[in-house]
Amino acid sequence: METSNSRREASAGRPPELRMTRIFDAPKSLVFEAWTKAEYLARWFTPAPLTTHGCELDFRPGGVFRLTMRTPDGIEFPMDARFTEIVPDERIVFAATVHGDLKILTTVTFVETNGKTTLTAHQAYSHESDATRGANAGWTLTLNQLAAYLRGERVRNTRWPRSR
Repeated sequence: METSNSRREASAGRPPELRMTRIFDAPKSLVFEAWTKAEYLARWFTPAPLTTHGCELDFRPGGVFRLTMRTPDGIEFPMDARFTEIVPDERIVFAATVHGDLKILTTVTFVETNGKTTLTAHQAYSHESDATRGANAGWTLTLNQLAAYLRGERVRNTRWPRSR
């Protein structure tokens, strides 16, 4: 499993960005499917040790993607997003607001080669914050959890809900 990432700090009026690429040993239809239902996302999307405490998903352009991440000591971080583009098995784009005023545009792409899927997540942020500075670590943990989930391993005491 290969991973690459880059982070650009805010500079000269340009907002910070993050780009992460990860190769999964799974077909893109399966990797894409893991994004399509709230019960799937709730199992792997929030980076440990945080947990998902509420997930609402209307997986269509214009549909909502709301998720609340909770720290072990009970602090909650809600995300309120809308899907702006969905191309099945190819691309997901959503615009989110987190921490009250941080705007994030996330684009996730899926490319399959020889039965393996390259997922690229790109985020553009409205401004730098603690959340943007921690995004690289958060996405790394999240994609590790997605890899385990796709392999059928337990993630948060759950397994991939369908037979493989």
